[in-house]
Amino acid sequence: MAHVSQQKKDIVKKIVKTAKDQPIIGVVNMANLPAKQLQNMRETLRGKVTIFMTKRRLIAVAFDELKDKKNISELKGYLKGQPALIFTKDNPFSLFRILKKNKSSAPAKAGSIAPHDIIIPAGKTPFAPGPVIGELGSLGVKTSVDGGKIAVVKDTTVCQEGKAISPKLAEMLTRLSIFPMEVGLDLTAILEDGVIYTKKVLDVDEDRFAADLTQAATWSINLAVDIAFPSKDTMDLLVAKAFRETKAVGVEAGFMTSETTDEILGKAEREMLSVKEAGNIEVPEKAQ
Repeated sequence: MAHVSQQKKDIVKKIVKTAKDQPIIGVVNMANLPAKQLQNMRETLRGKVTIFMTKRRLIAVAFDELKDKKNISELKGYLKGQPALIFTKDNPFSLFRILKKNKSSAPAKAGSIAPHDIIIPAGKTPFAPGPVIGELGSLGVKTSVDGGKIAVVKDTTVCQEGKAISPKLAEMLTRLSIFPMEVGLDLTAILEDGVIYTKKVLDVDEDRFAADLTQAATWSINLAVDIAFPSKDTMDLLVAKAFRETKAVGVEAGFMTSETTDEILGKAEREMLSVKEAGNIEVPEKAQ
């Protein structure tokens, strides 16, 4: 880098030093991020995350110098849009959750890339019958008239994830108050201990994950009890199960104990009454 300005050399050195001090390195896309929101994000992440913005070329040079960090060169493939680096000691999943919670919805612009499949939902629109029917039809949306308003017949995907949004679609989505874009720090990938996590991996549905864990725990306990596997979580259940099964055997065999007497007598009375009813046996009432 002898021909490179000292300022650029200093930037690369700073990236390298920060990367060595902070174990976790992430790449974010800051395209279309308003300055005000960036400032808010800096305040939110202060003390937890260092955000470093510079040119893509300088980031790539710094990655080349960080050869001791396993797979760091793979992060080059995630330098998209207006890339920036984030350095942290925080858990990648916790970091992603913070970034996601601080995003806000924004209207689509012509040429914007759809962050996910964009769907116009079924139901009434605010539009009276007119030219809008043709405009929606040109976007592949089937409509009808319901109560004097145009209604979308069924949920319709009008733009797939990763595709550019056309000017007509961008205008229609805004008129329908559908804001598919997300404004915020877009984390594309993060590196921890040589492992790269993409945003699809980090974007965990916490409620569903908790439900899956609860279900898995229930299934494992049931299996352990079924195979009589003793542990601190199953001992009480196994003892209770053994007691119930032993008592059931005792009742069935007519083995009299303090635990089985009431049920054996109750069983005998039920069988006696059944015989009486089946044989139509008359039993005189006892003398008072």
